[in-house]
Amino acid sequence: MSDTPSYSKLELDDRDVAWLTLERPDVHNAFDDSLIAELNAHLERLHEAARHGDVRAVVLGSEGKSFSAGADLNWMKRMVEYDVDDNLADSRKLAALMHGLDTLPCPTLCRVQGATFGGAVGLAACCDIVIASEKAKFCLSEVKIGLSPAVISPYVQRALGERQARRYALTAEVMDAPTALALGLAHRVVEPETLDDAVTEMLDTLLGGSPQAQRATKALLAEVARAPDSKATREHTCRVISELRVSAEGQEGLASFFEKRRPAWTQGTARNDSDTTATERRS
Repeated sequence: MSDTPSYSKLELDDRDVAWLTLERPDVHNAFDDSLIAELNAHLERLHEAARHGDVRAVVLGSEGKSFSAGADLNWMKRMVEYDVDDNLADSRKLAALMHGLDTLPCPTLCRVQGATFGGAVGLAACCDIVIASEKAKFCLSEVKIGLSPAVISPYVQRALGERQARRYALTAEVMDAPTALALGLAHRVVEPETLDDAVTEMLDTLLGGSPQAQRATKALLAEVARAPDSKATREHTCRVISELRVSAEGQEGLASFFEKRRPAWTQGTARNDSDTTATERRS
């Protein structure tokens, strides 16, 4: 067994939902090169599993009162001694993490229970859906220490819009949960004690959709965002819907709709009202 400490865990539950959890509560789940390497390895496995339909959805969360404080202080102290090439290598690993999370083929859900600072805002922005506790706070804090939210900026600006991204990246103001909701960074804000139930409810909703259709839709939306009104995009949208209509899942979805029954992919995914919270169900 390796003596190297693990700062994260990846679990698959009985509904093929993968739970990716940061486990550094003693330092508010701050990330360093070791954690980034772990997460990149997890994401590589998740990409492969999601492409083959073995993972239906991914929940990104963390232990403790903070979601993540961003960069680890000891890691930042080490980086003071790095030259440009060393910093570039480190930044590319972080960029790979953000890209890997953003491009996962299956739906991704971010569970935010508390402080979310610096690069952690990027993690949230890369997920398809963000559910936050009323205690959550978000901050692009980099300019206060002479840095920039450079690597995460494409994802954060996409979530906030250019105008709001300029404000919060330049001022390093703290966004409370209602502000994050209003600006589009969060999709739902709930009381702390109902956070896990809200995550489970969203998973129930996601698992009602066709896995194949969700993978195709996620890829399609990324393509549409790059060129929303090009001839190639229009042709691509026509091809996607045409191929889905004749696919096995497309045929099953249409048949179940007309026959007023649940589609085959939902069998075994429904949660009874008496079920426990998502966190309890994984243990």
